[in-house]
Amino acid sequence: MSLAKIYTRAQVGISAPQVCVEVHLSNGLPAFHIVGLPETSVKEAKERVRSALTNSRFLFPEQRITVNLSPADLPKEGGRYDLAIAVGILVASGQLVSKELMHYEFYGELALSGEILGVQAILPSVLAAQNVKRCCYLPIENDALASLAPNVNRKAVVSLEALWLDMQGQQSLPLNLQYQQATPTMSNDIDMDEVKGQASAKRVLEIAAAGGHNLLFLGPPGTGKSMLAQRMPTIMPELCAEAALETASVYSLVGKRIDTDNWRKRPFRNPHHTCSAVALVGGSSKPKPGEISLAHNGVLFLDELPEFERKVLDSLREPMETGLVTISRAAQQVDFPARFQLIAALNPSPTGSYDDKRATSEQILRYLSKISGPFIDRIDLQIELPRLSTAQLQSEQAEETSEAIRLRVEKACSIALKRQNKNNAMLSNRELAHYCHLAEKEKQYLAKAVDKLQLSPRSYHRILKVARTIADLNSEPNITLNALKEALSYRAFERLLSQLTRY
Repeated sequence: MSLAKIYTRAQVGISAPQVCVEVHLSNGLPAFHIVGLPETSVKEAKERVRSALTNSRFLFPEQRITVNLSPADLPKEGGRYDLAIAVGILVASGQLVSKELMHYEFYGELALSGEILGVQAILPSVLAAQNVKRCCYLPIENDALASLAPNVNRKAVVSLEALWLDMQGQQSLPLNLQYQQATPTMSNDIDMDEVKGQASAKRVLEIAAAGGHNLLFLGPPGTGKSMLAQRMPTIMPELCAEAALETASVYSLVGKRIDTDNWRKRPFRNPHHTCSAVALVGGSSKPKPGEISLAHNGVLFLDELPEFERKVLDSLREPMETGLVTISRAAQQVDFPARFQLIAALNPSPTGSYDDKRATSEQILRYLSKISGPFIDRIDLQIELPRLSTAQLQSEQAEETSEAIRLRVEKACSIALKRQNKNNAMLSNRELAHYCHLAEKEKQYLAKAVDKLQLSPRSYHRILKVARTIADLNSEPNITLNALKEALSYRAFERLLSQLTRY
């Protein structure tokens, strides 16, 4: 036959739309044309495919070769289409005969020798292929990562010749190679028992982990803000397979290495305060995920918060609410997941401490005003960390371990999931009325507190969510007055601003 249809996948954000590679051989002067909105890297496939076929001892047709990448309005980039194009030429020229082509998909870049090289974003591709019940031929260097996806039929190949021998039934490749993976464990190099004192900060960290709440640490240098934030993933529940696959898919888009032995570990991202809005949120002419998407299902830690540009911080406001970031460009619009937990840390003064008498109230206010009110409004928990005394630093008393805290967090999370199938931070306003119902006494207390503190409706709802999490940690079916009081006590940033503006 002179026409062949081969299936592969493009990369658009975290999705992998199907691409049909149509190869047609016709009489005329020898030529090789690729159509279907290919970018430069795809157009260069002509030379890679020609050399790979020749060096693999196949005949390269001296005919007019037309390759169409359908759909034509979908931009194509990268070398991931090389293998599908080469297979299409072999089928169209009669060098490969198979009646099962519609049941296979092909991904891989070709070396000039005919070796099949790895590609990025393999996880979204194999997951999409599994949905349509197709088997995947993929580079062997991508196979270990692809094996994390359940129920995906795949064959790992090292060369074009090995693929041909398998499809011709002469030398079969093993289906679904198995890789030895370490038993999932929550062991970490760091632990909460390394943090001296700061009992209230550890309590807030536990509440944040149990409810999925955003958190702000306020305190002078050396009080353990960064140390506590880095240990947040050690007390969070292990990711389920579905969520871990989604996070791994984001990492595969940018070619980040994924540890297949510990792939359910929650990500922790700590961008420097000089990073741009594009680096944090994602973007560029060819949209790529930013730090907030790389922190999906994990922790985004912003240290020295006022040092970030205000417009950079404000670009986080919408993703913090929706768990999704949309990058719009003239050519396409791409969605990336961004369901992260924010932990921010800052000094309460440009000099380090607001009570060291080195800065006036006006200077401190100017420093803190770099952070917008709507941004702070989206942070559920705010706590001030005091300086540790020498006795606390020298204390040899054993501190509570991350494992002990995580057990309580997991118990509270299971209560919330059983009740509402999501964590408390994700509750909508309608769900708040149902799951965070207050008795009359608690309702009156909260109303007085909101009026006195002049809290916004968003802050009101976030206090309810925090109180619900505290009640879950205490195994209480209803939100109690004590839970409300504790939730209201975690407003340190707002209290500091109130003190500074009082004079």
